[in-house]
Amino acid sequence: MNTALTLDQVDCFYGSVQVLYGLTLELRRGEVHCLLGRNGAGKTTALKAIMGQVPVSSGSIRKGHTELSRLAPHEVPKTGIAYVPQGRRLFADLTVAENLEIGLMTRRKGEATREDVLRLFPVLRERLNQRSGTLSGGEQQMLAMARALCLEPDVLLLDEPTEGLQPSMIERIHETVSALHNNGVSVLLVEQRLHAVLAVAARVSFIENGRNRETVDVGRLREDPDMVHRYVGVG
Repeated sequence: MNTALTLDQVDCFYGSVQVLYGLTLELRRGEVHCLLGRNGAGKTTALKAIMGQVPVSSGSIRKGHTELSRLAPHEVPKTGIAYVPQGRRLFADLTVAENLEIGLMTRRKGEATREDVLRLFPVLRERLNQRSGTLSGGEQQMLAMARALCLEPDVLLLDEPTEGLQPSMIERIHETVSALHNNGVSVLLVEQRLHAVLAVAARVSFIENGRNRETVDVGRLREDPDMVHRYVGVG
């Protein structure tokens, strides 16, 4: 099976307000797949639906033979899916080491996993005893990704990981995404910067009004950048 994750005709609501309308999407094994769309298009809701944080009213979300929409939210990460939400959501009063330990506990990983993660983010090794709330924005994003990778996921969901970061930190995040891709991790990425998408993604899905309007190879996007204007309104 070449598919890491499948969303099939997914409807989601916030209360009485429908946000996703028959959203259909396929994340292939080992690919970086980007969701592009205007604010409020449903990109973040799609990620939250995968994680069980927003209930699926109809449709299916599958990882292999597992129907994720039937799982409680705390069970979804145990299937090998990690999520780095927009805004990072670290435990600000806990140290870097303690935040990593929480990630390790989710799937009962140990010291070897922590060492692998710290090799990806060597700056965190120097900050292990520092409260995470005192880190810079870029370091906090690295810690959020590192905590997620402590699950040893084969699917990683990233919601605007470069938002508000300096160019050097953005480049470091992209290098990490590329390294994960090279190690076989499938990445579903919400990103607003077109140049960032072109640098790391294999395919792009344009999300509009809770629907997947079109999925294209990134090569086509390079040839026809006006697609971004049509669906997103920015270049």
